Amino acid sequence: MSNASGTPQAPGGAASERPVPRHLAVIMDGNGRWAQRRHRPRSIGHRAGARAVNICIDFCLEQGIQALSLFAFSSENWKRPQDEVGALMRLFLNALEREVEELHRRGVRLRFIGAREPFAEPIRQRMAAAEQLTAANSTLHLCIAAGYGGRWDIAQAARELAREVAAGRLDPEAIDEARFAQAVCLSDLPEPDLFIRTGGDQRVSNFLLWQLAYTEMWFTETLWPDLDRNVLCAALSDFAHRERRFGLTAAQLAAPAPGDPA
Repeated sequence: MSNASGTPQAPGGAASERPVPRHLAVIMDGNGRWAQRRHRPRSIGHRAGARAVNICIDFCLEQGIQALSLFAFSSENWKRPQDEVGALMRLFLNALEREVEELHRRGVRLRFIGAREPFAEPIRQRMAAAEQLTAANSTLHLCIAAGYGGRWDIAQAARELAREVAAGRLDPEAIDEARFAQAVCLSDLPEPDLFIRTGGDQRVSNFLLWQLAYTEMWFTETLWPDLDRNVLCAALSDFAHRERRFGLTAAQLAAPAPGDPA
């Protein structure tokens, strides 16, 4: 039914038989609307959304999910009002200062994907330091997409392969889907099994365009700061009942593999 591996853990520690995604990708949408509904500045919504990030990390650790990719700041977000961008950068910097040691203690490996050049030097330094500190951890791979865009990802992969061809290290005829996949971000991780978007919109918004080709999509009206364990459990329950065919038919999936008893 699914190629996902592992089993989630119930709060009491008993294992469930349902499949759990190896890699969860999330668009954390709705911070601004959450604040506006409370007649508060959008920056307050982003601050509230930071608490939901901790809930999501806790849930992934509890369930045995191997990788969590969060869309924190897109390449298009630089076009937002400067006061909002400034508030986001301060929040980002504070989170790096406050949370990294605890993530490291819990065995979380932290990495950032996206173009780093537009970020201020203090943020770039802390990003690199966080990655270095947690590089040997493996309990959960936490990937923060910051200054990221799916089209940017594909373009930078194409440039990398073009440089290899120009240097004579790669035959153009050797570039197939598998080779291209090695050049995009997160190539060392399983492609996302489940994509969650909060906030009600039903689109991928330039997030992991290459990697989401066969990912199961799940959307919720819940605004990101209102995320709780019940929402995440509902997403995993829905995922567990999906038939993932990857282009095959249901009959093909049901057929025994070569060498298996009929």
